[in-house]
Amino acid sequence: MSANSADGPRRLDVVLVKSGRTKIRYPAELLHDDGTRVTVRAPWAADGVRDFGFVRFEPGDVLTEHYWRDRWYAVKEVRDARGVRKGWYCDITRPATVSGGELVVEDLDLDLWRSADGTDVRRLDEDEFAASGLATSDPAAAAAALAALDTLELLARRDDFETLLARPCPTARPDE
Repeated sequence: MSANSADGPRRLDVVLVKSGRTKIRYPAELLHDDGTRVTVRAPWAADGVRDFGFVRFEPGDVLTEHYWRDRWYAVKEVRDARGVRKGWYCDITRPATVSGGELVVEDLDLDLWRSADGTDVRRLDEDEFAASGLATSDPAAAAAALAALDTLELLARRDDFETLLARPCPTARPDE
C-alpha cells in the first residue's frame, strides 16, 4: 500500500524500547516506506516541555522522523508550531522493524543534536551509554552504536546532514 493511498494517511505506532521495556509509544502518520527507510510525522508526544538547555521540545512541535532497517540510528527533524526548524535530534538505535502497524526501535542511550543552522552539534548521553553495560553484554552492538554516532556527527559537521535525508524515498512497499 502506498503511503499516499486514496484511503487517507496510513498510521503507525512508533514504539521506542529501552532496556527491554516500552519507553514511549505514539501514533504517527506514515509518509514513506521504501523497504529500507521509513519516514513518519508526529506531534511532540511527551507531556509538557522538555528543556535540554540548547533546545526546548514543547507541545505544538512536529517531528518528521526517519528510521532505517539497516542503520543504527534514527534522525528526527524538529519544527515548532509555526513550522520553523529547530534542528535534528538523532537517536542511536538498533535497526528499526515494522510489523503489524508498529515501527519498533530499541534506544541505545546515545544521541546527537544538530541545530537548524548547523552551528551546534553535540553528542549526548555518552555517560548513560557507558553505564548501560552494552559494551560488555553485546560488544558488537556497542561498536555499531558508537560507529553510528561517529557517522552522524561527521555528517552533521560536514553539512552533509540534509543530504542524508534528501535522498529519494519512493512510496511504501505493497507488503507493508
